[in-house]
Amino acid sequence: MPDFAHPYLQKIFANPPQNQALIYQDHSYTYATLLQKVQTQIDRLSCVRSGACLAIVGDYDINSIAMLLAGIEKNLILVPLSEANDNDEKFSLAQVAFVYQNNTLTPHAQNTPKHPLLQDLQDTSAGGLVLFSSGSTGTPKAIVHHLNRLLDGYLDKKHKPITILLFLMFDHIGGLNTLFNTLAMGACGVGIHDRKNIDSLAKTIQDYQISLLPASPSLLNLMLLAGVQKRYDLSSLKIITYGTEQMPSTLLSRLKKAFVKVKFHQTFGASEVGIAQTKSFQNAIKIEGMAYKIIDGELYLHSPTRAMGYLNASNAVFDEEGYFATGDLVEVIQKDNQEFIKIIGRTKEIINVGGEKVLPQEIEEVIFEIKGIKDCVVVGEKNPITGQSVTLKVVVDEDILDPKDKIGLKKLIREFCRSRLQSYKIPTKVMVLKDLPTTERFKKARMPKNSDILNVGNIDRFSHP
Repeated sequence: MPDFAHPYLQKIFANPPQNQALIYQDHSYTYATLLQKVQTQIDRLSCVRSGACLAIVGDYDINSIAMLLAGIEKNLILVPLSEANDNDEKFSLAQVAFVYQNNTLTPHAQNTPKHPLLQDLQDTSAGGLVLFSSGSTGTPKAIVHHLNRLLDGYLDKKHKPITILLFLMFDHIGGLNTLFNTLAMGACGVGIHDRKNIDSLAKTIQDYQISLLPASPSLLNLMLLAGVQKRYDLSSLKIITYGTEQMPSTLLSRLKKAFVKVKFHQTFGASEVGIAQTKSFQNAIKIEGMAYKIIDGELYLHSPTRAMGYLNASNAVFDEEGYFATGDLVEVIQKDNQEFIKIIGRTKEIINVGGEKVLPQEIEEVIFEIKGIKDCVVVGEKNPITGQSVTLKVVVDEDILDPKDKIGLKKLIREFCRSRLQSYKIPTKVMVLKDLPTTERFKKARMPKNSDILNVGNIDRFSHP
């Protein structure tokens, strides 16, 4: 085995060289092949000094992964980016010195002077990671991590040669966590370029006998709506992990009925603190390996892998003790003398109706109980009298409900909600869509920008009288 200096690479390449490491676009690569690719990329980085910022624009292809690992060995500040995005602004913000894309390494003009966080990483040759938030509610935040601290958490992973779908994005903390875990365990990661094609995703699970599927609740709902479990052999699935957004209880129940032999495990994390170890109970989690506190219903996390800070935003979300304000609203559930946390909403999504606070997820849980509602999302809209009002977007099963019967559908929703919700929580506007909009990261687009929307379908709109 080559004499790597970095313990994470030492861990990876202690795996049997003949084992499969990666499958991407129907091409299979062993750990021996990955090793050769990493050595080639290290040679290509001979002109790049330790501590420089390297942007890697790609996906889970062998060359991009090899360059990521080579950058770790070289103690570079790495900036993984998706091919789908306009990245020029991100290059500038992260003060990128080199860009790797389409198997080409290109120098890039840097801004001066260096941001203090990047300068600190460069001066200490510590290795860094810059991640960008989704930007769904504004300009993406550039989050700086001490990369070696993140990677320390993977060094004790036990050998487990299973097959894992690399579904979450290459530039996402959850996606990188899946990749780092996969390689540390000596497992095989299967990448899929067209993530938005549900049939292609199901066929990949079938063809490569995927054991572990990391996904979002929105993706899992789309799989159910498409009925892929009836058209493809998905019996290889043993574990489905879900996170990134709240899982409705009714959806989780439907998933467990459709995938009887699959264990569902809720994960939790944030780009600012990394991924927590969790234990699941129903639709709640016990957070392990991170300290936490709850203030006014909001969850605060203190993590050994917390970010150093932002390049373009205030660090006020970290309090004096180093706790990160997650923006997640939670309630506590006690089970067998253990404390579990159920996420009930996001602070930025609260709807204020005449001074009354409304959580969209509470209403969605109720709407999902209506027979014939396939999907729904609740958002707030400006209202000249109450400040905001509740708008409901639904997708209906046309075999059960007639989307053209606006009066009947409106009455059904109103009557169903009346016995379960306070009057100010009952939707005052309903929009019938063929599909709900989702972001590039496969989350419901509650406040979508045009660039984020993948599919908005056709819309009918009506209001309560």
